[in-house]
Amino acid sequence: NHPVLSLINVLDLATEVRKMHIRKRYYFDSSIEVEEYHRGKNGAPGLPREKRKKPTKEQMEIVNQKNRGKKTRRLIKWNFRENDYWITLTYKREKRPESMEKAKKDLERFREKLRKIWKKENAELKWIATIEIGSKGGVHVHMIINRIQDGDVEIQKAWTHGRAHIDLMYEDGGFQALAEYIVKRRPGENKYYGRSRNLIEKQPETQRMRRSTLGKDPKPP
Repeated sequence: NHPVLSLINVLDLATEVRKMHIRKRYYFDSSIEVEEYHRGKNGAPGLPREKRKKPTKEQMEIVNQKNRGKKTRRLIKWNFRENDYWITLTYKREKRPESMEKAKKDLERFREKLRKIWKKENAELKWIATIEIGSKGGVHVHMIINRIQDGDVEIQKAWTHGRAHIDLMYEDGGFQALAEYIVKRRPGENKYYGRSRNLIEKQPETQRMRRSTLGKDPKPP
């Protein structure tokens, strides 16, 4: 219990804590994502801790946009597959909704129709959707929906406000471009984002590691 030695031990421990890095692993059916970063309280490796600076509004929006994209991309990878549906719903000019609330009600009624159809096929409807209302009043609804037999035909029947454009999803790039498109916010655009409650969302496996134990690149198992 020597006071000087105790102080040295505390300082050594504090130094080791500052050297700790975080590694997170996200597991998917066809891939594993690995994130590695040093703790936010520290400066860059080898440099002293810097005084915290308040980010600008523009900087925060860039960070938030990036985080929204990553979260949405992972939701897609956990819940959807290649050849599921990527849908764009449009309105006839005379049927355009006068507000976002009206557009959301149209989408809700559309989803309820699909939910009943999917249930008849012993499938649970999963979806992610955005509604975009441009500065000139144009309305587009974009949706990801899990596929069933003849689902494309049922989608066409269920949407009565205009046209339903249906494409099949493909996994190139881990759905990154698709996720970024879904969460992108454009100047002057009124936008809504929603998702079904039954989507799987897993927590990452988290490790705290000393800087010296980090590898240069993650290696596939």
